[in-house]
Amino acid sequence: MSRPRYKRTSAGPAKAVSGVPVVLPHVVMTIAADGAMTVTVDGVVHEPEAFAPPWRREDFAQVLDQLTEEHRTPIRVEVREADGSVFTDIITPAKRRPTPAPEPVAPVAVARELVVLHGEGFVPGEDVAIAVVIGYSDASPDGTARALLDPDQLAASPTQEVILLGRVSGTLTIGHPQ
Repeated sequence: MSRPRYKRTSAGPAKAVSGVPVVLPHVVMTIAADGAMTVTVDGVVHEPEAFAPPWRREDFAQVLDQLTEEHRTPIRVEVREADGSVFTDIITPAKRRPTPAPEPVAPVAVARELVVLHGEGFVPGEDVAIAVVIGYSDASPDGTARALLDPDQLAASPTQEVILLGRVSGTLTIGHPQ
């Protein structure tokens, strides 16, 4: 009979190598019926920065990003909704990518200035598509939409992907046209 590859331990609380119990920061987010949100970390109120508006439900991801970055350890999150429901999860910090040393750049005849767009509310580590809007289309009466593209427009895209984003509904479709 083969032996298990793991070592069995007592059923007590998890312990670190030093014998100290492993404890994750405990974040409690309480959401009121109007969408206002209060946040505590280990029982201490966590407020937004000075002069910033109070937390709201839509700040959920921003708060979690801030707390995981601050603690650099997984955190236990408990969300208490106004209707009495409770959601609990463990959130891990985003992996830090090492910043590579800048490579020497050969002089270019024409220097281009880059433009930047910042966004918030993404899940840490998720792939975020970048799309340039080249036109608009209206949704049909049944709620469907289509993009008609010139083959040259599609050929200019290195990924050959097209994104349809409903400006009102927030509906998102990503695909490769055929």
